[in-house]
Amino acid sequence: MRVLGIDPGLTRCGVGVVEGVAGRPLTMLGVGVVRTPADAELGQRLVAVEQGIEQWLDEHRPEFVAVERVFSQHNVRTVMGTAQAGAVAMLCAARRGIPVALHTPSEVKAAVTGSGRADKAQVGAMVTRLLRLDAPPKPADAADALALAICHIWRAPAQNRLRQVALHAAAAPSTSKGRRG
Repeated sequence: MRVLGIDPGLTRCGVGVVEGVAGRPLTMLGVGVVRTPADAELGQRLVAVEQGIEQWLDEHRPEFVAVERVFSQHNVRTVMGTAQAGAVAMLCAARRGIPVALHTPSEVKAAVTGSGRADKAQVGAMVTRLLRLDAPPKPADAADALALAICHIWRAPAQNRLRQVALHAAAAPSTSKGRRG
């Protein structure tokens, strides 16, 4: 499975590609950051994010895209920019028919470190270890993108099984007639 992880942001949008399957060693295929100037117009920044993500999609041809789910932050302006960049990432993937998964920061931290409250240094250290890298990717947005891809690779099989069980249960005829015995 090849996954493009995206840690959305307007100034720095982390991107990282990981390949592998759960239970086996994973391989990093690429990591980086799509940057936009903070003083540029919002529309131009979103176009720059789109162009950067499109280049990563062209170069790495992922089977899945994993994007950090924006849940809440204290700074509304920051959360809006993050959400807008995340929407651009989802649009790029959807345009190509690539499935998108959203993962919360605590979900990613728990998958990679074992604790949903891990700090950036712990995430970077585990990404380095899991991908057998010489040093943690910099900046932290790049390491977070790799963590998203790792999380998706590890969680996707279980999520797919749950989805199949739910579909099977929904399709199965009901054996209960509402009678009590």
